[in-house]
Amino acid sequence: MRPLSYAGYRFPPEIIQHAIWLYLRFTLSFRDVEELLAERGIDVSHETIRRWVAVFGPMIARRLRAMRPKPHTTWHLDEMFVSIGGKRMYLWRAVDAEGEVLDCLVQSRRNKRAALRLMRKLIRKYRMVPATFVTDRLPSYAAAKAELPLPIAHERGLRQNNRAESSHVPVRRRERKMQRFRSAGSAQRFLSAHASVYNTFNICRHLIRSATKRRFRSEAFDAWRAAAGIAA
Repeated sequence: MRPLSYAGYRFPPEIIQHAIWLYLRFTLSFRDVEELLAERGIDVSHETIRRWVAVFGPMIARRLRAMRPKPHTTWHLDEMFVSIGGKRMYLWRAVDAEGEVLDCLVQSRRNKRAALRLMRKLIRKYRMVPATFVTDRLPSYAAAKAELPLPIAHERGLRQNNRAESSHVPVRRRERKMQRFRSAGSAQRFLSAHASVYNTFNICRHLIRSATKRRFRSEAFDAWRAAAGIAA
């Protein structure tokens, strides 16, 4: 993997990638990251950190996605209401059966066309056809699935989609911390980058031994450093 170029930036690449990691990994504001760096003697403004995230965040996220294995063949689809710039919008999201965030799509509608757009984007992005779509009872999903000329099973039920419902929690936390999103474009860019970092560092700690947790965490850091272009 070719290293990212940090040429033209005053701060070393290690500081830039650490600031980006802090912002995307934890529920922090740009000012929070500024203070954490200041405590370590690094004097950088929150506006500079914002520019770093805007420039390098999407690039690192793409590289992290390229390093992930193929997702599970069962995909859970759901939508959640978000307020963007004072306007009611919908965030359509998909996760697989193992909790991997597959993609998200900010749209203004909650209808068949919006659901179909998400399904087509997922299939095109991963270049695979899932075995099953799992959704709630919103009729738009069944109507959209009928438009796809593909043999995909469709499961619907009140509690069958808890996997997707639970995955909204980290997004809600970030939405509150950021005092809501300012525009659909900025929400789409941030949530796509946030999903890639979340997938890399999301470890089910209560299901594994401490030694296994430490190994998984070390592998996640190795993946981050490789995607950010930082030498080990």
